[in-house]
Amino acid sequence: MTKSHAGRLAAFALAAGLLAGCNAMNRIADVGSPPPLTPVKDPVQQAGYTPVSFPMPAPIRPEPLANSMWRPGARAFFKDQRASGVGDILTVVIDIQDKGEISNATQRSRSATEDAAASRFFGYESQMTQLLPEEISPGNLVDLDSATSNNGAGSVTRDEDIELKVAAVITQLLPNGNMVIAGRQEVRVNFEVRDLEVRGVIRPEDISSTNTIGYDKIAEARISYGGRGQITDVQQPRYGQQIYDIIFPF
Repeated sequence: MTKSHAGRLAAFALAAGLLAGCNAMNRIADVGSPPPLTPVKDPVQQAGYTPVSFPMPAPIRPEPLANSMWRPGARAFFKDQRASGVGDILTVVIDIQDKGEISNATQRSRSATEDAAASRFFGYESQMTQLLPEEISPGNLVDLDSATSNNGAGSVTRDEDIELKVAAVITQLLPNGNMVIAGRQEVRVNFEVRDLEVRGVIRPEDISSTNTIGYDKIAEARISYGGRGQITDVQQPRYGQQIYDIIFPF
């Protein structure tokens, strides 16, 4: 290992140790208390937020009908109560029932035989015993046999079932009328917090009359469901073990 590589590894280990130490101090300070909930903030003002930009066609605005109380694009005779502007709220229905099964098998075999004789080796066949063992026979000088067999099998089975609902806020209106939504929900039970986060782009036409929308109608959907607390902490490997698994080459 060169000095530069050793220096980088030492710097990485030091940074990891400092981060682990800071997190350990925070965990020690929270001993006896449930994990804190995240304060409610404007999603646009949160760190790392960037407006969504998509290629957009020229917007088409429906012309109002003369002498008519009907509004183009409305689903009801009265005012549409569905979310339509920045700050409006709608419900995202997450119902994921996904199953997948993959099975693969491979079998390969090969055999080969090679025989060669040198009974007339340029007239020097009688002197071959001086270089080779006496048991050598010019008539059966080379005799090779080989056999190869390889069997492989693999199987993957996946089963996911998630049923959740979360309220999301419209954070941005795109030029073609589509809307960017962001929603987050935190539920604390005893000393465990469950986080649910939804982000993506939706069409106004896909919002139902009950002001709900399915997750499968969200473009660029980002759905995160996890937790933090005592149970999650026990299920995670220690920092040293995680670093060891990353850098250990065998």
